[in-house]
Amino acid sequence: MEKINHKNIFILCCIALAVTAMTFAIRAGILGELGSNFGLSSTELGWINSMAFLGFPLATIFGGFFYNSLGPKKLITLAFFSHLVGLGLTIIAGDFWGLFISSLFVGFANGSVEAACNPLIADSYKKNKSTMLNKFHVWFPAGIVIGALVSKFMTDAGLGWQYQIAFMLIPTLIYGIMIFKNTFPTFEKESKSTSNNFKALFSPLFLFMIICMTLTATTELATGQWINTILEASGASPMLALAMITGLMAVLRYFAGPIISRFNTTGVLLLSAIFATIGLYLLSITTGTMTYLSAIIFAIGITYFWPTMLGFVAENNHETGALGLSMMGGAGMFAVSMWNPVVGGWIDNAKQKALESVNANTDPDLVAGQAVLSTLTTFPIILIFAFTGLFIYMRNKNKTIKINDEK
Repeated sequence: MEKINHKNIFILCCIALAVTAMTFAIRAGILGELGSNFGLSSTELGWINSMAFLGFPLATIFGGFFYNSLGPKKLITLAFFSHLVGLGLTIIAGDFWGLFISSLFVGFANGSVEAACNPLIADSYKKNKSTMLNKFHVWFPAGIVIGALVSKFMTDAGLGWQYQIAFMLIPTLIYGIMIFKNTFPTFEKESKSTSNNFKALFSPLFLFMIICMTLTATTELATGQWINTILEASGASPMLALAMITGLMAVLRYFAGPIISRFNTTGVLLLSAIFATIGLYLLSITTGTMTYLSAIIFAIGITYFWPTMLGFVAENNHETGALGLSMMGGAGMFAVSMWNPVVGGWIDNAKQKALESVNANTDPDLVAGQAVLSTLTTFPIILIFAFTGLFIYMRNKNKTIKINDEK
């Protein structure tokens, strides 16, 4: 029997997640060029982007239900071929429908990476699930930085959008080769029944976490979709702010172990909600250089949301298995896809009101952006109350378990 190299498997997963992040960053960087080259309206570009968000939860739902029967290797292989097809179709796309279909494949590939890798890592590192999931998710912000820099460098060098998409085939082929060169672990079938996993989804604690996941994901990703425009209006450099936010997130996630050990998962989630609220509030009132400090505080708040939510479920709702982790990721991304047009509507309405009421010396984009950021603080404020209750509940639960163990 071939020896399993868990380190190589972990690296493979990290490269696959980096490709996932790069698809978001590079597609954002070439969106304007796609619009002008294909004569697409903003609405049509929005539909193309929405396919990436739709493909993601479709893949996580599929992966969640079939992880136990297919295993992680087949799912990550599916992600590899979906990335190849999606990126290839994007390069040769000649119209709206070509981009539309290719985005669906890319979104499905991205969701398949999450569906395969999250439970694989949780099962491989049973004693430090939250820490390793945070280290794995380092590569989402890191991939965003890589993708943004690649897009900027290639654009400045006069290389068109096809070359930028083609660049992502390099790391895709690397993780594809690693799939076929490595032996994947197999896990005991105990508690690996999909029907048992499905029943466990209806536990009150898991349902509570699903609701919280929609709020944490919206706080992080929906805000991120619009923050560049808002920062630009405030006098800050969106690219510099993006580099600061994503770079800081990558570093903090890498050193998540000591923080989780000190505050535990519920403490980290509560502190994250507090920092996210403060950061969003400051972003809604600051301009110029102070905007960067506000962005840093916001970054600290959202850094641990996604991986620690998954880590909490892996540790405390382990009966849900791979299906539970996939449902969490799918719920988060689906919530973002639902809230994105709502947030866009808020911006349109706020901008209209600003145009009608502000004087000539005030930028309506800034007024509208700050008004929307103020509204978005509602999400992390709700989370502060939710995670305070969760912290108290888990502390009492753990005390009861400790007392029973001592008897």
